[in-house]
Amino acid sequence: MNDRIVVLDGYTTNPGDLDWSPLAALGALEVFDRTPEDLVVQRIGDAPCALLNKTPLTGEMMRALPALRYVGVLATGYNTVDLATARARGITVTNTPAYASVSVAQHAAAMMLDLARGLTLHVDAVRAGAWAKSPDWCLPLTSIFELTGRTLGLVGLGAIGIELARIAAALGMRVVAFDPAFPPPERLGGVAVAPVSLETLIETADVISLHCPLTSATHHLIDAPRLARMKRSALVINTSRGPLIDEAALAAALRGGVIAGAALDVLETEPPAAGNPLIGAPNCLVTPHVAWHAVEARRRLVQIAADNLAAFRRGAPQNVVS
Repeated sequence: MNDRIVVLDGYTTNPGDLDWSPLAALGALEVFDRTPEDLVVQRIGDAPCALLNKTPLTGEMMRALPALRYVGVLATGYNTVDLATARARGITVTNTPAYASVSVAQHAAAMMLDLARGLTLHVDAVRAGAWAKSPDWCLPLTSIFELTGRTLGLVGLGAIGIELARIAAALGMRVVAFDPAFPPPERLGGVAVAPVSLETLIETADVISLHCPLTSATHHLIDAPRLARMKRSALVINTSRGPLIDEAALAAALRGGVIAGAALDVLETEPPAAGNPLIGAPNCLVTPHVAWHAVEARRRLVQIAADNLAAFRRGAPQNVVS
């Protein structure tokens, strides 16, 4: 029996600080750091099982792979796989949900604290010699404020949003959330989260953090009209999907002082295209899509991927998205 397992783009999951043993225990594992689109079919070949993260797997590719029976997506999002063709060909596609909830929530919290305290701004100034040249022993370069007593507005209250709500509550913040599928109280683990409409959240929250999926309804959810309705002191954080925000509108709002700051781990195009308006925008922090990348999260990712494949082999597939 052919037990080949091919990982097409393993580098981001494991740049060398983990091992692939949970997957290697299930078959003859081949891991490629990256795979250009023109080599996808060649590298999968006769393997019945392929795993990928951002490498596209199109319908044309699947039709050229008659042995392929299973695709494991090394991520929660699975838009890189043509699910219609997978279903038509009887190919099971799974994803890896919830592996990075803690990691992403902590990254969002770090961004919120950075914006409130001006950490990056002040660290960069010290490195540039500004403090050494200062006539004073203290060098405040921006308005620093406490988060205690302020309102965090969560757009989306899934696992990541709930985890961030716990952190915010520990900081003494009030937490409100908009989610059409607002979770029951038992899922909130005792954290007080008030349900509000999206427009109420936009107009009243001091910090707005996005944790919703990207759909046709949420594309450019944060646009110029909604930015204009935010508090001038508001902060916007996005660790979810880049296209949730109209980048040109956000850059203009930051330049014009419409809102106070923004922090993003995701952009509409990744890596960013030259001239992206948010790179270098005032009071804007951008990290390179690393909120999920805690070593513990990636270790969970590999284990969930292995569990998914093992369950498929047993005839009881889990986390199926096809």
